Amino acid sequence: MIRLQNLTLQRGPQRLLEGAELTLHAGQKVGLIGANGAGKSSLFALLRGELGPDAGDCQLPADWRIAHMRQEVDDLERIAVDYVLDGDQRLRQVQRELAAAEAAHDGAAIARLHHELDAADGYSADARARKLLAGLGFDNAQMDRRVGDFSGGWRMRLNLAQALMCPSELLLLDEPTNHLDLDAILWLEEWLKGYPGTLLLISHDRDFLDSVVDHVAHLEQRKLTLYRGGYSAFERTRAERLAQQQQAYEKQQAQRAHMEDFIRRFKAKATKARQAQSRIKALERLEELAPAHIDSPFDFVFREADKVSSPLLNISEGRLGYGDKVVLDKLKLSLAPGVRIGLLGPNGAGKSTLIKTLAGELQPLGGQLLRGENLAIGYFAQHQLDALDDKASPLLHLQRIAPSEREQTLRDFLGGFDFRGARCDEPVVNFSGGEKARLALALIAWEKPNLLLLDEPTNHLDLEMRLALTLALQEFAGAVLVVSHDRHLLKSTTDEFLLVADGRVQAFDGDLDDYARWLIDYRARQQPETATQPAADKTDKRAQRQAAAALRQQLAPHRKQAEKLERELGQVQEQLAGVEEKLGDSGLYEAARKDELRELLAEQARLKTRESELEEAWLEALETLEGLQRELEASE
Repeated sequence: MIRLQNLTLQRGPQRLLEGAELTLHAGQKVGLIGANGAGKSSLFALLRGELGPDAGDCQLPADWRIAHMRQEVDDLERIAVDYVLDGDQRLRQVQRELAAAEAAHDGAAIARLHHELDAADGYSADARARKLLAGLGFDNAQMDRRVGDFSGGWRMRLNLAQALMCPSELLLLDEPTNHLDLDAILWLEEWLKGYPGTLLLISHDRDFLDSVVDHVAHLEQRKLTLYRGGYSAFERTRAERLAQQQQAYEKQQAQRAHMEDFIRRFKAKATKARQAQSRIKALERLEELAPAHIDSPFDFVFREADKVSSPLLNISEGRLGYGDKVVLDKLKLSLAPGVRIGLLGPNGAGKSTLIKTLAGELQPLGGQLLRGENLAIGYFAQHQLDALDDKASPLLHLQRIAPSEREQTLRDFLGGFDFRGARCDEPVVNFSGGEKARLALALIAWEKPNLLLLDEPTNHLDLEMRLALTLALQEFAGAVLVVSHDRHLLKSTTDEFLLVADGRVQAFDGDLDDYARWLIDYRARQQPETATQPAADKTDKRAQRQAAAALRQQLAPHRKQAEKLERELGQVQEQLAGVEEKLGDSGLYEAARKDELRELLAEQARLKTRESELEEAWLEALETLEGLQRELEASE
């Protein structure tokens, strides 16, 4: 186990932990959360042995192998798959010793080292590394390219694959989803669920935390508090604690009234689509959880546009792409005021191409693109962070677009994005990625857009800022088109989805769970078909019929198993819905019902764990069934 006892940790003049206590058992999966700068990464450095405690003890088993996701890349000439294999240091050592033994013609050493290579799964190592890379979005050609050929985000994916390749008892991951798209995040979730060791995970993606972790360690006021369950359970439990404080209670009531008013207005306009209904549920849930974010430093809105056109923007027979390369064809899209669209699709399918074209950064290769007379676009993309003036302060950035506005008004507005006091006057060059993203969003919010085009707006943002952005988007009266790997943001701020795939853009009739299943099927279709061998014509027909009959016999039990798992999953989801409905009772959070609340939270955590297990087993059963079905079709 990992045990921190009366731990004090200090970096320079700043004390990060003081008298902290934490015990983690082998096999637990724990999300580590806290404000930026609270000491999460320093705690990881302590566990890796790079820092020592200033007081107290940090104990973990001496024989544990620790894997972690590095933040730097030190060998740009290495081939990608070899770079990932370097993560298994023991394997690499055995391979070096084996090469030396073979060069020396040392038969005894060669035999011993081949045995060690087999024990380290060395013969399957290349295939395992390529499987990791494929899951993280690399195609076969990219796996054999130089590390230096990749951009910074893709190099971080290589570092993640390297960490996953390393056999370990303790895995430390610091923001692993920052440079991943939704496809890769869904794959990583499944991989981490099957990881047998102890996992410590720093993440600002609440859905990712809910899916992967069974405990949350909250670093606040130099203390560590361990909560049972995922991030949602943490929010509820922390909300209960804060609601007992009078000041917190008063602010909770104000936030509740605000959210109730918004829900009433939203319900009057909402469609009956599943996405809209799930958004209402998300809003109601946010209302319940408001106290958990009582100390958030963020509070802002997107200023309302003075004028609007209908439609805001219209594309017909659009052909989009770069140079001679057509990425999307025969595109028909009309954006009316107030539409709220999430873009889904595999990596590289054209989501960013579409947004860049709508924003005017790319010109269509063909078709007609008409912009409304009063169209005002607010465009956010990661490359815009680099376009900020490093020498200018947040205040100066805002003064440049609002030269006639009072300075105090601008300072008050920036305060909603947590740029306060001297921070308003500091040059951007000293800012972190998260602070630059907040400033870029502040500039957009000030400009009164009536169409927001957002390409991964939550990258680098912490949990509190993500929640503030979600609330601001919910109140925004204009149209929204968003690409995001943050499923909570998508579910809470969009009414419909468009699927970008195979060169087309079309409506997606389903929710994000349906999209996850669509992705599995899409990946299966992308697998190269096995080439037909010339000798196939000579195959014995009787043997074919026997093989087909055997496959049909195998199909029946797998089909029954899939149906059984689906029924059991439905039952568990019904039970979970009942528990969460009870947790929505505000009276439950009174001190007199603390035991009842504790039991319901425990039951919720148990059901969520069982739901994940059943869903994973069901999807595996479906994949097995589909594989057998394809074999049967091929044999007949």
